[in-house]
Amino acid sequence: MTQGSPPTRPAPSGWVILDKPVGLGSTQAVAAVKRNLREAGFNMKLKGGVKVGHGGTLDPLATGILPIALGEATKLTGRMLDASKIYEFTVRFGEETDTLDLEGAVIATSDVRPTRDRVEGVLPRFTGPIEQIPPAYSALKIDGQRAYDLARAGEKVALQARHVTVFALSLERFDETEGATLLAKVSKGTYIRSLARDIAQALGSCGTVTMLRRIQAGPFDLSHAISLDKLNETGKGAPLEQILLPLEAGLDDIPAIDLDPEQARAVRQGRVLTGSPHEDGLYWARQGTVPVALVELSGGDVRVVRGFNLTDVAE
Repeated sequence: MTQGSPPTRPAPSGWVILDKPVGLGSTQAVAAVKRNLREAGFNMKLKGGVKVGHGGTLDPLATGILPIALGEATKLTGRMLDASKIYEFTVRFGEETDTLDLEGAVIATSDVRPTRDRVEGVLPRFTGPIEQIPPAYSALKIDGQRAYDLARAGEKVALQARHVTVFALSLERFDETEGATLLAKVSKGTYIRSLARDIAQALGSCGTVTMLRRIQAGPFDLSHAISLDKLNETGKGAPLEQILLPLEAGLDDIPAIDLDPEQARAVRQGRVLTGSPHEDGLYWARQGTVPVALVELSGGDVRVVRGFNLTDVAE
């Protein structure tokens, strides 16, 4: 593409799984993907351009898996937000900040330094369905305003407790000075900073998250992830294929059903298929290797949940 010529490359669909570095916000990460796509010659205008969205916010001080959807994959970002996630995090005991991480000001201190045995002993209390109060510095809204905006303005933030599930929680490492490094698999809506705060308080101390890393989000883990440097190579001419996973990579945790050309046309038109032999549940339907739709099966009927506008399949 010559300098100044309009971008003409066809819009891609799929996933860029970024290993987000410290200091980069989720919105900034999406902007970095857009910038590199633009530099690579893709049309990024709102109408007819490449759609880009992320599948789960990460704090600027956190690192790890940030799924970024392109094109038709953006139809799955809501599903990615609902997916379970796995985090590794370190709680340093003795101080609590207003943000519950290293970004905030210290608001409480304690001389209590729990032992490894005490930390391991309290973890079952935080495994399974639990209630937690989200951090004051969170993106939740109170009367239309973000909680973190109110907190930064010095206002008292009172958030309601919410029900979440911690599917697994284990102690990975322990150091008397640095604190406890834990591994947690959690449901949608779980705040790791709140979990760390509550664990520290249950131990008669207080704590602050000094390290937070998301190592899995839905079907994506660190084996799928690329660095920011690798992403930036795309804007300098490296092929997009080296960083782009197909749309169906975001559906690896559910089974697929195969459609013949006639069935695929019907599903693309939003019609209900009848007489499916598969069990009830959520599936993704494909014609050949091309995703056609996310579908729900019930009583042999196949109904479209989300259709994909991918038609590059030989019929």
